[in-house]
Amino acid sequence: MSVFQRMSSVFQQKVNSALDKAEDPQQALDFSYEKQLEALQQVRRNVADVLTSEKRLELQAAQLKQNQSKLQAQAQAALQQGREDLARLALSRAQEAQSQLAGLGQQIEQMKDQEQKLELMAQKLQAKVEAFRTQKETIKAQYSAAQASTKIGEAVTGISEQMADVNLMVERAQNKTTQMQARAAAIDDLVASGTLDQIGAGSTDDIDRQLASGTTKITVDSQLAEMKRQLAAGSVAPQLSSSSAVVRIQGDDQYRLQKADRDQLDRFDADLVAAIRAGDESAFRGKLHEVLEFVKTKGERVLATQLPTSDVVLPSEDMTLAEAKEILADVPAGQRA
Repeated sequence: MSVFQRMSSVFQQKVNSALDKAEDPQQALDFSYEKQLEALQQVRRNVADVLTSEKRLELQAAQLKQNQSKLQAQAQAALQQGREDLARLALSRAQEAQSQLAGLGQQIEQMKDQEQKLELMAQKLQAKVEAFRTQKETIKAQYSAAQASTKIGEAVTGISEQMADVNLMVERAQNKTTQMQARAAAIDDLVASGTLDQIGAGSTDDIDRQLASGTTKITVDSQLAEMKRQLAAGSVAPQLSSSSAVVRIQGDDQYRLQKADRDQLDRFDADLVAAIRAGDESAFRGKLHEVLEFVKTKGERVLATQLPTSDVVLPSEDMTLAEAKEILADVPAGQRA
């Protein structure tokens, strides 16, 4: 094989491969169906042309018959007038017309046979086209279903190009998130240990943080002890000042109650202690909620910059009945109401 033949063969292979990739089966089927429709239309036009020629021949035959009848009449008229020569001429022309009529009859019969053959061919071709149309639609539906199934399978398994890119992006995002979480945890550990100090006016070092933690613990312990003393005494606000009282809700702010509200606060306290000693969870919850709402509604919130000494400390609303009983149990018997 010569170099040029090999180059031609390789070129044809490349072209066939490119055409095979570019060819769409659905478009190819539609194109074949259109070609078959065009062939069917051509056959029908041929049938129409044959029928037209047949009609033209029939018209010519009818005209020759009329001429023949006319010549026969002319021959008779010539004989009546004693013109035998004219009669002979008319009969000769009538005989020629008869010969032409015989030829036209044969041609008309041939046209009819051809017309029947073309009509039969058109019917067969039409049936073939209809069958191909049904087959075409079936193949297109199967191809579409197979194509959709392939795309779904590639998307689910992640082997398609788009899903592969998505998987890579998700993996990179997860890696970055894990890295940032680890960095944030490391910085929190360094700040908690005092290795790194916070920046700004409110920044503190490790000694300040330890001192603040100790102060907070002392404050909480003192408030808890005050609550125990009040609960054991059976009154929320014993020996309050004559003008107003400062009430702190544990975990919340301080509120200043007027003198007119102290009696109601005492009644709430008595009901709350009674519910604790009776072990009534529902009553305890209800009274605790009522007393806290009463303080928040009737009292005036104390500014954070003032921080006066609390006359009464109330538990937070999330305190359980068991914790309240434990506080009463820790109070010495001599101090219980």
